[in-house]
Amino acid sequence: MNEHTVTTSRTRILAEIIVMSALSAVLYALPRFSLPFGGSVTLGSMVPVMWLSLRRGIYAGMLAGAIFGVLGFFIDILYLGAANIIATPLQAVLEYPVASAMLGLTGIFRRKTIAPALAGVAISVFIKFLIHYFVGVFVWYQVYTFPPEWGQWLWPAVYNGSFLTAEAIISGILLVILIKRHTLEYAL
Repeated sequence: MNEHTVTTSRTRILAEIIVMSALSAVLYALPRFSLPFGGSVTLGSMVPVMWLSLRRGIYAGMLAGAIFGVLGFFIDILYLGAANIIATPLQAVLEYPVASAMLGLTGIFRRKTIAPALAGVAISVFIKFLIHYFVGVFVWYQVYTFPPEWGQWLWPAVYNGSFLTAEAIISGILLVILIKRHTLEYAL
């Protein structure tokens, strides 16, 4: 490849990263089922980042996910107000850009078929869950009083697992539809 082709290819990938981050943010901002302390079930807001990761690889997907996380942070400030979502600066960084960047791991197998894509969804959402879980255990437990019978370790698992399981199912269904329609092969 010549230098012009490489530059055009990088520009195209950068454009896809920007478009998919923005599309995820738009889907995230649409009316949704939100939990009282953050977390929500959306209309597939994670799918554009996952789709990009399957199409362009984990690095492009992780960058798009981090951008989506920053946009999601500002969307949540508009919906919830900063007091409900920011306990510490470290928590905000972990729960928004870092956790959302993990969605880029969907493309870990880099195969555009259903089984590897669903495995990628499971892995990426599980790692995102782990980040939210540990922030819940070590940060949010100090801020909010969880039901004592649930304890410091169980409550964050139930809380974060509830919305992330629904998000994973929605994302998996939508990705299966997109893969069956061969949308990963379309050029933007």
